[in-house]
Amino acid sequence: MKTLLKFILLATLTAFVERAAAATNDILTVAVFDFESKDEAVRDLGPKVATLINANLSAEPQINTVERADLEKILGEHELGLSGTVGSESAAKVGQLTGAKVLITGRVFKASDELFIVAKIIGTETSRVYGELVKGSDKSSISDLSADLAKKIAADVTQKGDSLVAKVETPEELVARIKKSIAGKTLPSVSVKIAEQHFGQRVIDPAAETELGKILQDCGFKIVDAGSTNRADVEVTGDAFSAYGARKGNLISCKSRIEIKAHKQNGDLIAVDRQTSVAVDIAEQTAAKTALQNAATGMAERLISKLAQ
Repeated sequence: MKTLLKFILLATLTAFVERAAAATNDILTVAVFDFESKDEAVRDLGPKVATLINANLSAEPQINTVERADLEKILGEHELGLSGTVGSESAAKVGQLTGAKVLITGRVFKASDELFIVAKIIGTETSRVYGELVKGSDKSSISDLSADLAKKIAADVTQKGDSLVAKVETPEELVARIKKSIAGKTLPSVSVKIAEQHFGQRVIDPAAETELGKILQDCGFKIVDAGSTNRADVEVTGDAFSAYGARKGNLISCKSRIEIKAHKQNGDLIAVDRQTSVAVDIAEQTAAKTALQNAATGMAERLISKLAQ
């Protein structure tokens, strides 16, 4: 009887973890910008519409929204506003800064006695754009119109996610592609030392350092560690940070950022790079580690192209 109960418990736990992992893969991070509202009749409606749409989208289980305060702070630091004029040409940069896979922007305007709210849905990785619209009388409730538009946006994001987000490349595919691009080139020996912190606490087993070192080794580079008597041809050093992002049900998101420099033995600087990433999991520490791992993977190809002679 005890064996049967253990089997049932294990099967239930396994099913839960598998469902959670599947859900994690389907969740998209969305950033909502202020809607443009230049006409005098709707002058103050743009930010209000954006706030209402953001609030409605945050209730969707498959959408993780970037907090408006965080979005404003991040973009303010890079002299970018919450403007409704953000377009596909700047989507990639904004996505990199905020971790958002999808940007929502748009316009509010009146024509005769009708009120229109038009939304533009932009994939930060693919630059694919979709549009949605709601309209009502000039006396219509902004709250109701925004809720209706949010439902349309949520449907597009969940149903058309494959075209809004770039195809995920497996680690094996990435390594194979990099090895092909550096075939015949001289590969220096490399040491990797990236200090890592989560919530202000230093981490003993750094995920970013491990992932970057693994990719370098898989691509044919000789990795020199701290126990080696030989000095590496190139030293990669840097810092990695991860922090709690948000919770949605049982799922937790964490954000990460990696900053690195690569120097030759003589001190010449070969590369300076940085990468941000967001990951979701049922455990905070796992989400943080995955975010750092993803960020390291994201910068690996750029770094390797500069290391290979």
